[in-house]
Amino acid sequence: MARRYDCSDATDRITGLREATSAIKRGELVVLPTDTVYGIGADAFDKDAVGDLLEAKGRGRNMPSPVLVGSPNTLHGIVTDFSEQAWELVDAFWPGALTLVTKHQPSLNWDLGDTRGTVAVRMPLHPVAIELLTATGPMAVSSANLTGHPSPQDCDSAQEMLGDSVAIYLDGGATPAAVPSSIVDVTGTVPVLLRAGAISAEELRKVVPDLQERS
Repeated sequence: MARRYDCSDATDRITGLREATSAIKRGELVVLPTDTVYGIGADAFDKDAVGDLLEAKGRGRNMPSPVLVGSPNTLHGIVTDFSEQAWELVDAFWPGALTLVTKHQPSLNWDLGDTRGTVAVRMPLHPVAIELLTATGPMAVSSANLTGHPSPQDCDSAQEMLGDSVAIYLDGGATPAAVPSSIVDVTGTVPVLLRAGAISAEELRKVVPDLQERS
């Protein structure tokens, strides 16, 4: 049966984070708050756990899971051909609501779905998420909803949809907004905005003036 921890309570938060870390290392699923919406997460390097994540959401391999990290330094071990412009975006907007699609290291032993050699990676601006990610390392994290349903802004909504497919629920209260992260593709010579979200194209262009928008 799923266990839930109230992260507004100091003792519950410590226990919850410890239990969530253990669950991730056992290949189980965890729901966690982020600065956008609640996410469902698994060890990014555990193929079976990532498969369970996609199954819990009712999602196919054609919609691979993004990866959340607890520090920009983690990028050095998981991405390749990361441009100067990409680093400038990281410096300006991480932690925060910016997801970058980049080439991942070909030697990585992970299977996030049909990624074609790329990964969508983000560092969330949420203390509970960052603390968990610091303990676990990179996690495959997708919005904690059934595919086709609204992304949850609170733990209740996530638990109603996902139930006992998740081992641990970390309740961090309501998220600030239902607006998803903005997604920028940095695999080419020019950054391309794939999805306009919490960070506008205008804000992004203050850092990368040649940003293009997908037609």
